[in-house]
Amino acid sequence: MKPTINRQVENIEISGIRKFYNMVSGQDNILSLTIGQPDFYTPEHVKKAGIAAIDHNQTVYTPNAGILPLRQAIRSFVQQKYNLSYSADTEIIVTVGASQAIDITLRTILSPGDEVILPGPVYPGYEPLIRLAGGVPIHVDTTHHQFKLTSELIKSHITDKTKCVLLPYPSNPTGATLSEVQLKEIAEELENRDIFVLSDEIYSELVYEGDHHSIASFPSMRDKTIVINGLSKSHSMTGWRIGFVLAPEWLAGQILKVHQYNVSCASSISQYAALEALKNGIDDAIPMREQYLKRRDYCFERLTKMGLQVELPNGAFYLFPKIPTDSKTTFELAVDIVNKAHLAVVPGSAFSAFGEGYVRISYAYSLETLKEGLDRLERYLKGPRTKVDTR
Repeated sequence: MKPTINRQVENIEISGIRKFYNMVSGQDNILSLTIGQPDFYTPEHVKKAGIAAIDHNQTVYTPNAGILPLRQAIRSFVQQKYNLSYSADTEIIVTVGASQAIDITLRTILSPGDEVILPGPVYPGYEPLIRLAGGVPIHVDTTHHQFKLTSELIKSHITDKTKCVLLPYPSNPTGATLSEVQLKEIAEELENRDIFVLSDEIYSELVYEGDHHSIASFPSMRDKTIVINGLSKSHSMTGWRIGFVLAPEWLAGQILKVHQYNVSCASSISQYAALEALKNGIDDAIPMREQYLKRRDYCFERLTKMGLQVELPNGAFYLFPKIPTDSKTTFELAVDIVNKAHLAVVPGSAFSAFGEGYVRISYAYSLETLKEGLDRLERYLKGPRTKVDTR
């Protein structure tokens, strides 16, 4: 007899982003604009701190929640940047990247059948974690609302099973952000409801016009909001795997129980590197953000001149243009672009059914790479759809 496994695991799929990236990687002459990873190196002073941690034998278990100096640095960082106030002793947990932070939070707050409202299109990493925790994802169509989950949309999807609203802003894949006014409207809608808010703010340091605001900054929302953040995007530390959870004490203590049985603690070496990043590199993201802004403006201008419908993103490093599919699915179109233009972009269907008809283009690449990639896309769109000469 073949042993059975968790049906929820059987039913989830590999991320559409990774699936498409893996399909095209290794092929000759394929230019990829797919992966959302900073093309900058981790700052030198941060790398040296990691090396020093090894040299000084700081290679042992840390407290489950992370070393206290790092939690204190996180407290200072979010206070200075986003006007958030959390206790380093009881309300901050250092995690193995933001993904693990989301996982342990959902496993803490969800019971079987609980519903989670989240925007569509949306990063594909949330739905599997919701389902693995026994929850039910409720995707909301935001394509007619500038890809923003509004208070009205949230209200129209709340049921007696709603346990959480997920706010992933700045957004992957659209680059949309929520203003302080828009967040206030959501706060007013939710403040008297027994509903958690999970606010994934991993791109908070990559906002181009105005400041990033967190819904946790509203006093009425602090006690029911879990903020997720980390250093992968702000300090180009994707491989170091440092994220963090900010939550009220009563809830953080429960999340910590799941965390300690899940991973014990984040890498000690990475924690000391993160401490350096937040103590002496609090503004390390600024020069990177300035480069992303130049790339955003270049790509947006190119795409609009091609006649594509695209929202100007105010955060992260993605554009999400609507693209003519010629009766193809978006996945089939993306494959056709690979075959005929030797260009890889992510099909919008990877970001829920509401991404159908769009593609995601990452501008976490050099201007030279972006120019060549958009040249190939433009030649493809002008057709006829024959193989593009990329010599």
